[in-house]
Amino acid sequence: MSAENVAVNFSELVNKNKQTLARLKESPRLLLHRRDGEDLVLTTAARAEQDRTVVSAATRMLAAMARREPGSMELLLDVLPDAFPWVRFLPEPDVHAFAVELVDTMRAADSINNSAAVAQMLTAWEHTAEAHSDPDVRAALTVDHEADYGPVPSPEAIA
Repeated sequence: MSAENVAVNFSELVNKNKQTLARLKESPRLLLHRRDGEDLVLTTAARAEQDRTVVSAATRMLAAMARREPGSMELLLDVLPDAFPWVRFLPEPDVHAFAVELVDTMRAADSINNSAAVAQMLTAWEHTAEAHSDPDVRAALTVDHEADYGPVPSPEAIA
C-alpha cells in the first residue's frame, strides 16, 4: 500500500471503471485528470469520513487549547511561524489577530463541515503578509494622500 495518490485520466475511469476503482486499494485517493475541467479527487466514503474526523478532532483540540490556558495563546503565536512562515512579515498585532481568526474560523467551519472559509481566510492573510513583505507595496498602501477623491461609485455603476 502506498500513501501516494494515484493519478489517472478521467477517461480511464469511464472506460475501465472496475480496474480504475480497484486502484483505490493502492492509494487513499485517485486524482482524476480532466481535459475540459478541473481535476477531481476520488476516494471512498469511509476514507472521506476518516479525513473529516481527523480534521475535526485537530480543530477542536486547537480551539480548546487556545482558549483554556492563558499561556496557550502565546504558545500558538510561537508556533505559527513554523506552520505559516509568511506570518513573519505581519506586524505583531496582526499576528495575534490572525491567530484568533484562525481558531475561530476553523471552529465555525468545522461546525458546518465546510473548510472553504478557512482556505479563503488563510489566503487573505497570506496576501496581507505578502503586501507587508514588499516595502514599495506597503508604502503605496499606507501613504496618506490627504485628499478626498469624492464618493466611490457602486460596482454596478462601473459595469
